[in-house]
Amino acid sequence: MTGRVTSVNVGNVTEATWAGDASGRSGIDKRPVDAPVLIHAGGVTGDFIGDRANHGGPEKAVYAYAEEDTAWWATDLGRTIRPGGFGENLTTYAVDVTGAVIGEQWAVGEVQLQVTMPRTPCTTFAGFWGVPDLVRRFTVRAAPGAYLRVLREGAVGAGDPIEIVHRPAHGVTLGEVFRALTLEPALLPRLLTADDLPGPVLEKARRRLGQATG
Repeated sequence: MTGRVTSVNVGNVTEATWAGDASGRSGIDKRPVDAPVLIHAGGVTGDFIGDRANHGGPEKAVYAYAEEDTAWWATDLGRTIRPGGFGENLTTYAVDVTGAVIGEQWAVGEVQLQVTMPRTPCTTFAGFWGVPDLVRRFTVRAAPGAYLRVLREGAVGAGDPIEIVHRPAHGVTLGEVFRALTLEPALLPRLLTADDLPGPVLEKARRRLGQATG
């Protein structure tokens, strides 16, 4: 399956009382850029990350969100949501982000990316949008977007194709991981079969299963 990048978005520094970082600064306000941007193992060049305890790092180097899911939210909330409005680095089109398999690899422009885990909504997200119950609504919607690891560095620009070049056989999707860790704990055993799931997420699933059976 081949989709495309509709926008590459880079975060500016936003100072606000709702910012999750102790410094009161956030990089959630990401804006489209005109030229291709270098993506490296640590993330997107020029992208500000405030709360590094919960964002950024090798397993969360890039965040992707689907244009189709953005359109759903725009209708639901009755407002315009521009590219980058979810704090995503890559706005995608014609890619099943929620249905992506953990460990799946995407060729995007010069870059190769690997799906690692879903995004967990936070109060910073709700504050940025000015929607107090957004965390609950985002959780119920269960279209969380994908965090991605960088396997091959390079430049990515708007219009670049996104091609799925590898899909692990275990079949555990990003959406299943998100639902298992939020509203559908019955899915937790599925997560143990996902070899490519990052260690902290896998350990969280194991702990919750142990608490449920202990």
